[in-house]
Amino acid sequence: MAALQELLSKVEYECIRGGMDREVTDIVYDSRKVTEGSMFVCIPGAVTDGHSYAGKAAEAGAGVLLVEKEVDLPEDADVTVIRVPDTHYAMAFVSAAYFGYPAEQMKIIGITGTKGKTTTTYLVKSILEQAGRKVGLIGTIEIIIGDTHIHADHTTPESYLIQKYFRAMADAGCDTVVMEVSSQGLMLHRTQGFVFDFGIFTNLEPDHIGPAEHKDFDDYLRCKGLLFKQCRVGIVNHDDAHWEAVTEGHTCSLETYGIDTPADLKAENITFIKEAGALGMAFDVSGLMNFSVKIATPGKFSVYNALTAIAICRHFGVQEENVKRALLHAKVKGRIEPVKVSDEFTLLIDYAHNAMALKSLLSTLREYEPHRLVCLFGCGGNRAKSRRYEMGEVSGRMADLTIITSDNPRSEEPQAIIDDIKIGMGKTDGQYVEICDRKEAIAYAIDHGEPGDIIVLAGKGHEDYQEINGVKYPMDERDLIRDILAERRG
Repeated sequence: MAALQELLSKVEYECIRGGMDREVTDIVYDSRKVTEGSMFVCIPGAVTDGHSYAGKAAEAGAGVLLVEKEVDLPEDADVTVIRVPDTHYAMAFVSAAYFGYPAEQMKIIGITGTKGKTTTTYLVKSILEQAGRKVGLIGTIEIIIGDTHIHADHTTPESYLIQKYFRAMADAGCDTVVMEVSSQGLMLHRTQGFVFDFGIFTNLEPDHIGPAEHKDFDDYLRCKGLLFKQCRVGIVNHDDAHWEAVTEGHTCSLETYGIDTPADLKAENITFIKEAGALGMAFDVSGLMNFSVKIATPGKFSVYNALTAIAICRHFGVQEENVKRALLHAKVKGRIEPVKVSDEFTLLIDYAHNAMALKSLLSTLREYEPHRLVCLFGCGGNRAKSRRYEMGEVSGRMADLTIITSDNPRSEEPQAIIDDIKIGMGKTDGQYVEICDRKEAIAYAIDHGEPGDIIVLAGKGHEDYQEINGVKYPMDERDLIRDILAERRG
């Protein structure tokens, strides 16, 4: 519970109805969750507008309505109405105040970019924990607070949830938080109400552009750049062509890292490591730090992820040995994740679920000169058919063998999705087999693995379910592999 005036202390507002002498019991932005004495924030969304539910919220007992435009209310409603220029923006500051500004008790690291955010957050968490810090994480896969893991619905949650998680992290003894910061989250002011100690830019490619996201690439770029007006230290990938545009108008100090261009921190002498059933990279760090590193994930982009993590953790005074140990043993679920099944061939799980990501993944794995590159994937139902054609064509051109299977069919017939993928395959000379049941498809890949093969299971990544006709059934590829191997041993 908090006094209304305290919650609004950092917000520009006008009280247009009722009095300010109120205690707020909670902050909600879903009218179905209104409780007696709560503040209901009317947020205009892509599909529905919270202002339409203001009357219903008042009837349900909301003590305060936070609005940015006119609302219809019953004449006898006992409710205070606070008008602000932007309810998304105001909610971030109100939420921070409600939870007692928890970000001020911790170091906050925000990572933005098209690719690499998820992996880098886990690498940073791993390195800092090796050095004895207690680190909370907010990201695409999950929220981690101590031993508690919470499933994530969005890369960057609503501001109220961010502050709620911050509060729980601070109370659990966390001294640092590392979080993914999406362009949507920045655009919708979810990360307002606090200042990042470190803001990191990984890279930028056309993505998330459409009616419900960004209107064009310039808007996407502009929103990414907002992070550097809300952090104390900016750390950017100097190799990315957009780094100057992203940091234009920045209010933070800037540092750079890179491989191909002059930078404050560089990766040099990069080599590929191919061992029994495993792939990795080795490189030398030079500039602000100087030492050699090995990582247990393949590809140049893995070097970028590791270098990003090193650039961040340098500010925490982490010893070189802790960095090296953490990077060698860190694994990120579903991000080029190695699963040991044989010394003869390599098996990886990756989240690549569109043509751009699949092309990048297969290009990386080609650099290891496998005997055969085998790609197993499916496509989600109730999504654009073009994705199926494109992924089929990419795998047909780049893999030696494609195993077409099911992903999340949702309300579509799995075979119909497979048939669409085959249309893309038909534009190539690529060899393929189709096995609709995903477990059977994985078993086929393992049973037919040849010495020197690299087999990648693409599309599911960190997901531990399969969605069929609106129901999510448990299905984790790691469990499927474990079962298959047990059956073979049996």
